[in-house]
This record gives sequence, C-alpha cells and structure tokens, in this order.
Amino acid sequence: MSIYLSAAHKSSGKTVVSLGICGALKAQKLAVQPFKKGPDYIDPIWLTQASGKPCYNLDFYNMTEAEILQLYGDKNSTADISIIEGNKGLYDGMSVTGGDANADLAKLLDIPVILVVDTTGITRGVAALVKGYQDFDQEVNIAGVILNKVAGERHQSKLVQAIEYYTDIPLIGSVRRSKALIIDERHLGLMPANETPQSQQFINSASQLIADQVDLNKLIGLEQNTQTEQTASIKLSTPQLRVAIAKDSSFGFYYQDDLDKFSELDVELIYFNTLEDSSLPECDGLFIGGGFPEMQLEALSANQSLLKDIKLKIEQGLPTYAECGGLMYLTQQITNQADSYPMVGVIDADTSMTPKPIGRGYVQLEPTKEHPWKNVASTIFAHEFHYSKLDNIDPNTRYAFKVLRGVGVDNKRDGILKYNLLACYTHLRNVAGNQWVEQFVDFIRTIKNPSL
Repeated sequence: MSIYLSAAHKSSGKTVVSLGICGALKAQKLAVQPFKKGPDYIDPIWLTQASGKPCYNLDFYNMTEAEILQLYGDKNSTADISIIEGNKGLYDGMSVTGGDANADLAKLLDIPVILVVDTTGITRGVAALVKGYQDFDQEVNIAGVILNKVAGERHQSKLVQAIEYYTDIPLIGSVRRSKALIIDERHLGLMPANETPQSQQFINSASQLIADQVDLNKLIGLEQNTQTEQTASIKLSTPQLRVAIAKDSSFGFYYQDDLDKFSELDVELIYFNTLEDSSLPECDGLFIGGGFPEMQLEALSANQSLLKDIKLKIEQGLPTYAECGGLMYLTQQITNQADSYPMVGVIDADTSMTPKPIGRGYVQLEPTKEHPWKNVASTIFAHEFHYSKLDNIDPNTRYAFKVLRGVGVDNKRDGILKYNLLACYTHLRNVAGNQWVEQFVDFIRTIKNPSL
C-alpha cells in the first residue's frame, strides 16, 4: 500500500510529518519505502534515515511517466507501505493547466493523498480550504487530513468541528505545535541529516510525537489500488571497475537510482571522507557530488594530503565527474564572506559564496562538440541549486554544455573540462533521456583500456 503526503502550500511542515510517520511505522517493524517528488536531495537524506530504506525521487521534468511507474512499482513491491512526500502544494507545478503537480503524480500512481494543513492562524476557514482542494480536481483522492501546527486543545476543537461539519474527509491526526518538531533551515531548505549529529535523536522524537497524535491504524487502513508491476533489471556482465565517491557531512547529494545504476553496470562504489581520509582509495574513476562544502571550509582546506592527492590523480588522467559542491571543491579556493580557503586547485577559477541564489531550478543543456563522453543526449533536462559563482575563470576554459535554460557557470555554458574531468553546476539524473552513468562508466573503461 502507499500514501501520498502533500500540503496546501510549501512550509506546511509536511516533511517533519513524513519523517515522523516513516519512523513510527518503521518502529512497528514495517518495511517503509520512501519517495520524494521532484529534484530534491535534502529531504531524501532525512527520509532514508527515518525509514531505513533508500529514498527515490519521482520527477516529471526528467522522467517519463513509464519510468516513474517502473521505479515506483519496483521499489513499492518490496515494501509493506510506501510514503511519497510531495513538494510545494498539492496543485503547484510549472504548468498553469497542471500535468506535473503532486496531484498529477498521485493520479498517475493511483494512490490516496493525505493533506497536511498548516493551521496557523485559521479555525473555521480550514473547512473551506480542505473542501476547495477536494473540489478543485475530483479525480484526486484526498483520503484524509492531518492538521499540523495546532496551537492547543481549544484551537484543535474548533478545527475538528469545522472539518467534521462541512466536509466528509476523515481526520487522520492533529499535530500540536512543538519546538521538538522544528528542523534548522538554511538557504537551500532543510538542513541535511548527514550534517546533523543529533538527526537520529530528532527523528526518534518526531516519530514518537507523530505516533501519539496521528492515527496510524486509520492511515494504513485507507482503501486504495496498489500498483506492484515491476520490470526486472538486467545486470550487465562487464569487467568490474571501482569508482570512488565523496560521501560525508560536506558531500551527500546523490540520487539513489544513479548509485544503483553504477552497481547494475558492475561498478564497485568506494566511499571516502573528504574531512578525514588522507588519500583517495584505489579507484578507476572519481565522482564528487553536491553538498554544502561552504559549511566545512576550514576542515576541508586543512586536509592538505587529500587535496594534493586528488589534484595529482586528476592531473594524471583519473576520469572524474563533479557537480555543484564537487565543482566548488575542485576550484582554486572558496571564499565565504571575507574568508578564503584553498581547495583542490585543479580548476582554474575561484568560488565565491553569494547571499542570494545564483541558479535555482530546472535547467536544459545541449552538449558541445567538446563533450568527452559518447552517446550523450542532444538535449538534457536536469536541475541546479547553488548560492555560489565562479570568478577569475581561465578564458581558455573548455565547456561540455551550452545552457539553454538556467545559469550554469556563466549563464551560457556549464561543464568545465580539464584532463579527464567534467565538472558542472548542474545536477544530472540518470534517466532514459540522459543515461549519464553509463556514459561515464564507458568513458572510464575507454581511458583504462584505449583499445576498447
């Protein structure tokens, strides 16, 4: 079975409710499979920790409906319950006529929606809001409501009376406003769990509060049609390669299905810590994903042994792919406010943090003739989220992509090329229209064995 958790608008607290539900159901010994709509890394990190199972993203922008159904069906088939957390509001999307909103995903997957309602400053009007969302698209099965950020018993009583009198939607829970249900936020959204030592303590507390205030039996008893169709993946028989991946409190933004694809291609993933390890593990390729390196600049810069080893290996031709935080890490230095810290220094540019977003949202790329990988799609749909920019870029820098939509490095180009390195601000997603993992792996094999 599956539940789609959405809200009337963003910042309604649905992520904390989702975490609490995942943790509470896990505590009941249920196998909970989390999903997240859209291009998000931070919420999936939390949902993975709360559920104990890797979270997968479902995104209309870079996935076909068939891909979404296959990924969902594959992962849902091994779970007792799947929790899909929406983004923004239930009907919010890029198109004014719909087609890419949470409501559309819930309809595609044919699963019920639980509407999480921020009740701050509202009483009787909650019924108008809920009924309006129910009537807006009657093909969406809004199967229940969770009242969130409730001020107290009197407030709750007025809300419940209004819901019960004016609507026929079941009330699934009423969650009181609590400091214990607040996660620190920063410019890109919720603080990643991999940066927060107390993250498990927070999840445990949220799970207990949600278990006490949400009727979990009613939640998992909702009638629905569960899709379990799946297509078995084919594991290719190829010579094994080893790819080193930076994964720690500075770098942790990776799509789980991208990592799964490496394994399907018989690639062994070797994780290393940029703050603690003195050198790269033995590897045939290197992948440094996104994150928040600006929060660990002193520690990253102090690990000179690793910085020098990464620079040397890339200069010697190690096939490398880096994106966003990884790109920043490979530049000469990162400046945050007035303080500058030396980084790997393989890219001839400096990184400067900015108080406002430089690039944030979906992007569209077109590969240039310089792109070193084979079989690259003619148009790539991806996304970017960065509060930094590059300064003092070498004018002779080569680029792998022309930016058709978005910002990239300089509003025109993205994908800096040097040696066997490709580094970009864009976050790529391995989907049918952009099989970048297979392209990167083929590139590694070619570099390792030029006769292929």
